[in-house]
Amino acid sequence: MTTTFPKIFSEISLGPHRLKNRVVFGAHTANMSVNGVPGEQHIAYYVERALGGAAMIVVEPMPVHPATVLTRGNFRPCDDTVIPAFRKLTDAVKQHGAVVLQQIYHVGSHGDSDLSFHPAWSPSGGPSYHDSDSSHAMTDAEIEETINSFVEAAVRCQAAGFDGVEVWAAYGGLLDQFWTPFYNKRKDKWGGTLSNRMRFSKEVLRLIRHRCGQEFVVGLSISDEPNCPTALTHEQLVEIVSLLDEERLIDYVTCGTGGYFDHNSTMPTFQYPERLGVDLAASVKRAVKHALVTAESHIRTPENAEMTIGEGSADLVSIVRGQIADPHLVTKARNGVPEDIRGCISCNQMCWGRRSRDYWISCLVNPSAGREAEWGGDRFEPAVSKQSVLVIGGGPAGLEAARVAAERGHRVVLAEASGGLGGAFRLAGEQPRRAQILDLIRWYETRFEKLGVEIRLNTYVEGNDVVSINADSVVVATGSLPQETGFQKARPAYPDLDGIDRGNVFSAQSVMARQARLGPRVVLLDESGGWKGCGTAWKLAEQGHKVVLVTPDAVIGKDLQRTNADAPLRKTLSMLGVTFRTETSVESWSGDSATLISHLTGKREVFDADGLVLSTSNVAANWLALELTQLGVKYIQIGDCVAPRQAPYAFYEGRRAGMSIGSS
Repeated sequence: MTTTFPKIFSEISLGPHRLKNRVVFGAHTANMSVNGVPGEQHIAYYVERALGGAAMIVVEPMPVHPATVLTRGNFRPCDDTVIPAFRKLTDAVKQHGAVVLQQIYHVGSHGDSDLSFHPAWSPSGGPSYHDSDSSHAMTDAEIEETINSFVEAAVRCQAAGFDGVEVWAAYGGLLDQFWTPFYNKRKDKWGGTLSNRMRFSKEVLRLIRHRCGQEFVVGLSISDEPNCPTALTHEQLVEIVSLLDEERLIDYVTCGTGGYFDHNSTMPTFQYPERLGVDLAASVKRAVKHALVTAESHIRTPENAEMTIGEGSADLVSIVRGQIADPHLVTKARNGVPEDIRGCISCNQMCWGRRSRDYWISCLVNPSAGREAEWGGDRFEPAVSKQSVLVIGGGPAGLEAARVAAERGHRVVLAEASGGLGGAFRLAGEQPRRAQILDLIRWYETRFEKLGVEIRLNTYVEGNDVVSINADSVVVATGSLPQETGFQKARPAYPDLDGIDRGNVFSAQSVMARQARLGPRVVLLDESGGWKGCGTAWKLAEQGHKVVLVTPDAVIGKDLQRTNADAPLRKTLSMLGVTFRTETSVESWSGDSATLISHLTGKREVFDADGLVLSTSNVAANWLALELTQLGVKYIQIGDCVAPRQAPYAFYEGRRAGMSIGSS
């Protein structure tokens, strides 16, 4: 056993169980169920994390009542037919030594009638912060019905082989709503005094204990929103947990961040500090006498976890996105090779970004997430026939193709035209607070060194070079380039930007590559609604430029809404003095001023500027592929040179390419 992380690899008791380490794969919505039950995709997803060393796995939330169905992939509530399917999951996870629980939840007023076709139930009929609906104030009978639904859900979990349940009281869910005066305005025994407001949660926890027994683990999840005046304060939450702990109603409590008032911090992106939930966890740990405390929220790495346990802030740590990105994080840390861990880059693009659109989740840096059943996990079988492989292009697609081919035993040469690996993805890592991308590129470099991949930088490859190298397999991953016409999707009738030939017009990529010399005043057109434009605007504003950020969209950072990143970004840009123009395009450029045109009114506005920066669609750099076709050379074409897209699809195609070589 490694001594690098002695705290997280010390055992601890939870109820009747002895956890082999302190790392939890905490509850989150994977959204993979089929017809309301877990299938092979879902089971393989959790098994991979158990195989990877997690001591405890909390399976995604089970809605306890029809009023609280929230996603397409939610499990069937109030239905015993889920038991056999979950038994397959618990049996499979336990084979790898993990304790397995399920979270059970009710969102109260924040329901989704599009999915539930049921009015949301809440203490006092308050508004939903999930959508534009309001909720139904529960009657006494409905409160008792809901308490019973929690208990029956726990009983089903026990029948399905779960070792316990985690009762959800976080993010402004129903238990939290009963605790919180903003939501709970009742004048009966369920509202008013703290004792009355805690009655609902105490009844839920007490009856689960009674029905399932003392050996069945009962956890509680909470979160705080310190900047929200209507949420419970830090101190109020600690008091509530202490009272539950005094009565021995809980075995552990998980402490997170955010909620429906402050949704952006529930799944914090790189814009937030690391170890975000540790402050609440430390306060709870000082107050409780019996329950274990789990810290979660932006605890990405073993180093984060070791610090949290070592300083006494928590007994356990929940690393969710970190184990989505690398399901074998725990085993690699235990084996003393933390440099082999593929780190989460806190982008939310394929985890929450897909969940927010009601798809099953995956991961930008780990395309096997959600495909474990199809691909055999995040592991590789040796190639049937070992080959020499030439990968041309060192961006995300080429990096992943080269790595996977080498992991499977092929002899790989990776040729990159520039002086460093990463392509445009590396430029993204130069934007403010995005250095985790650079960490990922260094991870690839470390893997290449261990796997013996030959890296050829500053190597521009043409068709005849490929012929002379004569590799068994050729992968073309030459990426894409900014288009040079100034074409705007929002102005399809104009193939060229009027005045683009007058100079001082640059692409966002050239700005991030430090190839553009910009004066103090900059107009930046962002048609992507993502980090390419918005992150470049952030960088320029931090450097002291006066930036006007223009978008044809109705909101700055439209594409970032699905990742929970847009609102913090807009706040940052506003604090830096960036001027916003939405539902607007650039009509013309004079060389020292931009004429903007509103899509709403047709009104024109002129901004004097020293430079115009364009973040628009790229074009495929596919000339090598076309040349190889003419030469009759077989190749696999992947990534942006097929069609310019976002990074996840490049990593995915790189993985597929690396797995296909020599597979038959």
